[in-house]
Amino acid sequence: MLDFMFIAVGLAGLVWSSDKFVEGAAAIANHAGMSPLLIGMTIVSLGTSAPEIVVSIMASLSGSGELAVGNALGSNITNIGLVLGITLIIRSITIDASTTKRELPQMVVVTLLAGALMIDDVLSVTDGALLILGLVIFLTLLARRGVAPEGGMDNDSTLTPLKAWGVFTIGLALLVISSRLLVVGAVNIAMALGVSELIIGLTIVAIGTSLPELAAAVMSALKGHSDIAIGAIVGSNVFNLLVVLAGPGLFGPLTLNASVMTRDWPVTMLTTGTLMMLAWLAYQNANGDKKGNGELGRAPGVLLVTMYTAYIGLLIFYPDLAL
Repeated sequence: MLDFMFIAVGLAGLVWSSDKFVEGAAAIANHAGMSPLLIGMTIVSLGTSAPEIVVSIMASLSGSGELAVGNALGSNITNIGLVLGITLIIRSITIDASTTKRELPQMVVVTLLAGALMIDDVLSVTDGALLILGLVIFLTLLARRGVAPEGGMDNDSTLTPLKAWGVFTIGLALLVISSRLLVVGAVNIAMALGVSELIIGLTIVAIGTSLPELAAAVMSALKGHSDIAIGAIVGSNVFNLLVVLAGPGLFGPLTLNASVMTRDWPVTMLTTGTLMMLAWLAYQNANGDKKGNGELGRAPGVLLVTMYTAYIGLLIFYPDLAL
């Protein structure tokens, strides 16, 4: 009975906290004169990626580096395939031409860099240092963008800067707590029903760790802040590879399971490349506006969710299969 209560409270908390989280982020962007995309790629993505970063550090320190590697790659696949996919099915989002030409290619480059460093099936201290260097370069490029040319974003929020940060922080904290309650309740119920730990880990826990990203992305899209939604996903994926993946290397060296480069990284690259292709096609679409902004809708969302479902099916039914 308590587990069902955890699930109910967790779901209710997700809805309320994600609303406040996005409201605070939008107000911060407005007061700071920053574009919502930049806010999404920095404080929103860092906030929602905080659990993954902590898990990576703790896993690396305890000698479980492969857990951190799986966390980084699995989170990226989930963010694009499940989080963005579901968001698009619920509501279409507009991707700015600048995002298609700049931020998405940066995410592709970071994914390729990660693959190049892991191609020898080892994450060394040097590899970890190179990933951190990549993070510094990425943050420098973001900083050079500065404020939005329009002086920020249109926002009707009456929140003062202090209240905006307060709402954002409280929303983020409750978002993480609500996600945890939901996962604990679901895992306990699944175990009571005799579901194996493998299935629980690949499904409930994997999805549960991405609930903050999912809730934030969906609520951002529903509130009309598409830039925050796409920025949070892109930023989270970049941080996962440059920060979460760096941990095992810096505390390594770590010898990787062969399936990382024969199955998991290729799927990460496939989902990343698919998003890049969909955004580029939307940019090229004649229905785009005069600024070259493209729109992604339900069909791309269904495609991404289908890819994610196929990957989970591969893990469940053919765990030792290499692509």
